[in-house]
Amino acid sequence: MFTGIVEETGAVAVPGARMKVQCSRVLEDAFVGSSIAVNGVCLTAVQLDPDGFVVDLSPETLARTNLGDLGPGSVVNLERPVAVGDRLSGHIVQGHVDGTGEFLAIDELADGNWWLRIGVPPELLRYMILKGSVTIDGISLTIADLDQEILLAAIIPHTYRHTNLHARRRGNRVNLEVDMIAKYIEKLTAHRLQ
Repeated sequence: MFTGIVEETGAVAVPGARMKVQCSRVLEDAFVGSSIAVNGVCLTAVQLDPDGFVVDLSPETLARTNLGDLGPGSVVNLERPVAVGDRLSGHIVQGHVDGTGEFLAIDELADGNWWLRIGVPPELLRYMILKGSVTIDGISLTIADLDQEILLAAIIPHTYRHTNLHARRRGNRVNLEVDMIAKYIEKLTAHRLQ
């Protein structure tokens, strides 16, 4: 279980199905077998080094997320799982990515704020509502607006500086995790609609 509050950004040292990520903070209490969210994807650390960790990526993970798009030096968002008793600053995030969207733009506004636009596939759009929660590359965000198949979110200066949003470019794929409560409601009510 994660919160979508990014603890640090890391850099991909070795891309591919056995990926190495360079970092420091998320290693503080990590052990082989620890879960670490990388761009919002819950992964298992299979090797720890003084300067980072190694994870194995299944074909499912490579197909459903943007992790297979990453190359050496790619900036990734990192988060350790929430500990029992910790404050839940973001929202409940499983680290189970539902699909990817398209990074369209991040436009600078006044006072260091930003306006983020993400293209969302129709099969995920149905789980999104105005002022609802969404996770984009592991970042817990509030949906500020939905314009057809475009999600808009306001980004504060702290989030822009401390996540990989500043490194994203138009056309990049971003990982999306929708609100799991919406998916449960759909499943529970589906039989009533038939």
